[in-house]
Amino acid sequence: MKKLDHLSKIYDTYDTFIIDLWGVMHNGIQLNSGAIEVIENLSRNNKKIIFLSNAPRPSKNVIDFLRKLNMSEKYLKNILTSGEAALKSLKNKKYGEKFFHLGPERDSSLFLGLEKNKVQLADCDFILCTGLFDGHDDLDYYKNFFNGNTSQKLICTNPDLIVHRGNHEEYCAGKIAEIYSLLGGEVIYFGKPYREVYELILEKGERNLIIGDNLNTDIKGANNLKIDSLFITSGVHKSEFNNEEDLHVLLKKYKVSTKFFQKELYW
Repeated sequence: MKKLDHLSKIYDTYDTFIIDLWGVMHNGIQLNSGAIEVIENLSRNNKKIIFLSNAPRPSKNVIDFLRKLNMSEKYLKNILTSGEAALKSLKNKKYGEKFFHLGPERDSSLFLGLEKNKVQLADCDFILCTGLFDGHDDLDYYKNFFNGNTSQKLICTNPDLIVHRGNHEEYCAGKIAEIYSLLGGEVIYFGKPYREVYELILEKGERNLIIGDNLNTDIKGANNLKIDSLFITSGVHKSEFNNEEDLHVLLKKYKVSTKFFQKELYW
């Protein structure tokens, strides 16, 4: 593991940069200027950039969100979300036809055109989990909600456990999936760190670098595929360590390794 002061020192070693969005490119409120400088320089040097996000929404919704943050249109071409990957299975009825949606109303765009298949929990073939219900942030609510009813598969469209919106910490769908699994339910995950989502974007012969702030998803995904990674320390794990010595302990805790680390993505 090596501290990387400037991505410019090693960028030419790689052809393709697979970059996380939330926690690397933005914090949910504004773009990170240093990260924008990075993709500008990578683009200028004809490097391939792919944004891979564990967002439980179609890719086009994330693109619209990035437009609102004033990200340049030229960087919005190669974006894949875990929601987009899950959408393919919904359309193919891979886990059945009728589903119960567990998540906020804003995520209903994920099943646009399939609303007729949305039913109550007791009638569903599977649970489509995109996050927490609006107004229910207490995790005990979900333990009571399932109340021993874990016979259906739960499809988790965002394996992340938490995310930071500015300085505020929020739970993600992965946290609900964790609870469901602990209660004895079966969970199917779409997104990082699972191999299937990477197979949609990786090409043979390319030298790849995965960049992300989440050890459970970005870095574990890189490890799973034996791809080099750059861990951004100022993101989702920022409260778990104070110095570089602590970082070794943190990596051991999450059972991952990384080739490089930076506080923020910086050219």
